Amino acid sequence: MTTKRHYFLFISFAILLAFFFSMDLISGQVSIPLKEVFKILIGHESSKSTWDYIILNFRLPKAITAILVGMGLSISGLLMQTLFRNPLAGPYVLGLSSGSSLGVAFVILGAGFLPSFLNQAVLSDYGIVLASCLGSFLVVLAIMIVAQRLRNTMSILIVGLMFGSFAGAIVNVLSYFSTAEQLQKFTFWSMGNLGNLSWNSIGILGTVVSVGLLLSLFSIKSLDALLLGENYAKSVGLNFKKARFIIIIATSILAGSITAFAGPIAFIGLAVPHIAKLLFQTSNHKILFFSTLLLGAILMLICDIISQMPYLSMTLPINAITSIMGAPVVIWLLISKKNIQ
Repeated sequence: MTTKRHYFLFISFAILLAFFFSMDLISGQVSIPLKEVFKILIGHESSKSTWDYIILNFRLPKAITAILVGMGLSISGLLMQTLFRNPLAGPYVLGLSSGSSLGVAFVILGAGFLPSFLNQAVLSDYGIVLASCLGSFLVVLAIMIVAQRLRNTMSILIVGLMFGSFAGAIVNVLSYFSTAEQLQKFTFWSMGNLGNLSWNSIGILGTVVSVGLLLSLFSIKSLDALLLGENYAKSVGLNFKKARFIIIIATSILAGSITAFAGPIAFIGLAVPHIAKLLFQTSNHKILFFSTLLLGAILMLICDIISQMPYLSMTLPINAITSIMGAPVVIWLLISKKNIQ
């Protein structure tokens, strides 16, 4: 049941989302007044033509990407924590990140074995995105095949971790035989990046993330039933295998597409659902869904703002910022286990 306190928090988060979105647009090495930013957003020309280019071709796409990434990873983290009834489960618990990393590693670290005309094609931005999508898709396919034979949900979790370990081992082998230049490019990809997406790429990512969020929204009743375990869910008439399948597919769509376009981004999916539960003090997934959605977007925007503080001569890796902010939350959760539900 939604209380007045919940409505107040939702309105506060909506205001914070608008505030940090605006702050993200004015943050960076080039100082642009907020008034000028609003003029650009409503279609008017600003005082300097370079400001128009910076906002419309760099900062606005990056801010929208941050919102999509924050929402998608946070919701997929909520899905996994409820499905596995494990407070430390995250969006990449099924090995999706490792699968994506393996696909990108084959492209970046193994491209030297290909003919030169193929080398340039696969090393393009879309070639890397395609490799990442293919890698995560193959892991999902393998997990879904295994899931049909396993009744125990925790067994699927273990299988996902094993796929992740296997993919990580292959990446290490490829890294061992790679050049310094190839390793550097792969390392940059693994640090995550919100600023490399074109408007066309954002359109694709936005569409895919929307599909994943809709599937998640349709799973709210199933998630509430799963809170008390598989047996309870089955006793109230839930088609457990179908519900589990939809939840895993939704997570795969969200985490897989985000990793493909922005790289593996840590801790957002793990930490945000817990923050939402602590602030809203509810286990109702209808409330948790929208609160996690807003909090994920806000936290990702804050991380993006921190990564490009005005006094810095360069942009810090987004993965480093999310880890610095998220790791203390996870440590605190481990220490105060009584607060973990």
